[in-house]
Amino acid sequence: MNIADLLQKAREKGLRFATAESCTGGMVAAALTDIPGSSDVVECGFVTYSNNAKIHMLGVSPTTLETHGAVAEETAFEMARGALKNAAVDIAVSITGIAGPGGSEFKPEGRVCFGIATKTSATAHTVEFGALGRSRVRDASTEHALKLLAEATDQL
Repeated sequence: MNIADLLQKAREKGLRFATAESCTGGMVAAALTDIPGSSDVVECGFVTYSNNAKIHMLGVSPTTLETHGAVAEETAFEMARGALKNAAVDIAVSITGIAGPGGSEFKPEGRVCFGIATKTSATAHTVEFGALGRSRVRDASTEHALKLLAEATDQL
């Protein structure tokens, strides 16, 4: 993924980004802002590691968290929509998952849920990266989120 090219394409289209991150702890925002001049595309990044932060910063429903948990497509969907709304941007990406170590039979290490939201649509999906180790799951999640931003940018 060439992040400079992604930012240039967004710049040419007049698009602004926000990120809503949990298991990546701001790595997507950091990757975007490592590029000089990214401030004309990147509005902000929300690092919402706790459920409380997801609720208060992004408007994730407590019921969603109680019913589905933090690592769920429903939560990723609401995180992306909340970032889009609260940052007043064109595209928001969200990430919530289990980087490891740990996990459970029902939510294994390496399960990461992603959301992508624009003013006209929002979707969420899950990627099973597997037990690659914390660092590699976070790196893979960051790369996947950047790919989602690129795809959304191409569609707008």
